[in-house]
Amino acid sequence: MVTQLIEHERIQTTVAKAKELRRLADKVVTLGKRGNLHARRQAAKIIRTDDALRKLFDVIAPRYALRDGGYTRVLKTGRRLGDAAPTAFIEYIDRVGELRPAKAPVQPTTNPFIPEAAKVLLNSNNSSSTSSNIAKQ
Repeated sequence: MVTQLIEHERIQTTVAKAKELRRLADKVVTLGKRGNLHARRQAAKIIRTDDALRKLFDVIAPRYALRDGGYTRVLKTGRRLGDAAPTAFIEYIDRVGELRPAKAPVQPTTNPFIPEAAKVLLNSNNSSSTSSNIAKQ
């Protein structure tokens, strides 16, 4: 299925298969980004055709050169007729014709865990405790 995903860049399958395929697809893109002979041989163990292997290393891997992970997206679509299995699309993000555009990366502040109001409180507590220490002496 990884080969089909590379060739078509979007496939419809069951949700369980899509979630499992996401692991392998992200791993293969990471191998493509490394780009050396060893990575190409490791990817060839997973990918079945030479055309898909070439597309991975020449087209897909350079597209995600600046991204650190999360190369695929799983979008649930409903239930399949016949057996009512939940289905989903799995697709590569940041490509032409994607179902939902990718979100822009979030730029973190200096420390996202301490809000600005807490920093003001911390600074005021530190200054008042030093002034009380001086008064005690």
